[in-house]
Amino acid sequence: MSVLVSLIVTVGMTAIVPLGLRLLETPERPGTTALRALRRLWPLPGLLGAVSLWLPRGAPAAALAACYALATFALALIALVRAARNRPLVPVPAEVAALTALATPSIAGVALVAERWGHHPLGFAPTILRLTVAHFHFAGFAAALTAGLVCRTVPGPAGRFAALSVPLGTLTVLTGYFTGEVTELAGAVILTAGMWTVAVLTWRDIRPGARDRFTRTLLAVSSGVLAATMVLALSWALGEATGLPHPTLTWMAATHGLGNALGFALCSILAWRRLKETGV
Repeated sequence: MSVLVSLIVTVGMTAIVPLGLRLLETPERPGTTALRALRRLWPLPGLLGAVSLWLPRGAPAAALAACYALATFALALIALVRAARNRPLVPVPAEVAALTALATPSIAGVALVAERWGHHPLGFAPTILRLTVAHFHFAGFAAALTAGLVCRTVPGPAGRFAALSVPLGTLTVLTGYFTGEVTELAGAVILTAGMWTVAVLTWRDIRPGARDRFTRTLLAVSSGVLAATMVLALSWALGEATGLPHPTLTWMAATHGLGNALGFALCSILAWRRLKETGV
């Protein structure tokens, strides 16, 4: 499982985040210039972070991981500046999702440094720390980014629900790490509801408006895979909270993790990049 999770995280660091950051560059929002500069520099910390995954635990791996973590902290700082200078003071749902996408990689950065150093903060096992790195690249960054884009494109209650429930679900899952499986289950339910809404709106409202078949295919794959992988997430969280039979972490990494990384996140971000380029 460790090799598979490392491959998934490598995709997140070197492809998902830099491809997605361009979709967060909104000229009218504060911090866009800094965000654009950081995006251009991202290949270096992304590469260093990816290399750290394949080294033995210890000081060299932790040092490379720390370089990546610093880049994620810069993203979180941009989110703080953007939130502080944002008008109106209460951000619209799409902006809440965008701020979440900017902030959550820093959680992955902290977990990465701890795991690569070999420390177990608060008793978290190395496997859980590495899964946390993956989770906050995909359920944190990619999911929140996509939910915000869907909200901007599809006005109405459903889009607003998606843009708010995905950040709320992600935060609730994080809280569950410290408070127990029941809270994690509540977070999984909220996150699943939000991501299913994203999948439905993508399939029903956004996919038909794409101008070329390839973009429509990417959107169809991302929405279909998302609907399926969130069933797995919900079943795992339910099993952890209740003791009912549920997939193992290895099985989850091979199905939910790999599906979310390639089928949802990568396909979705590539599709949105194409939609942005064509003005759809």
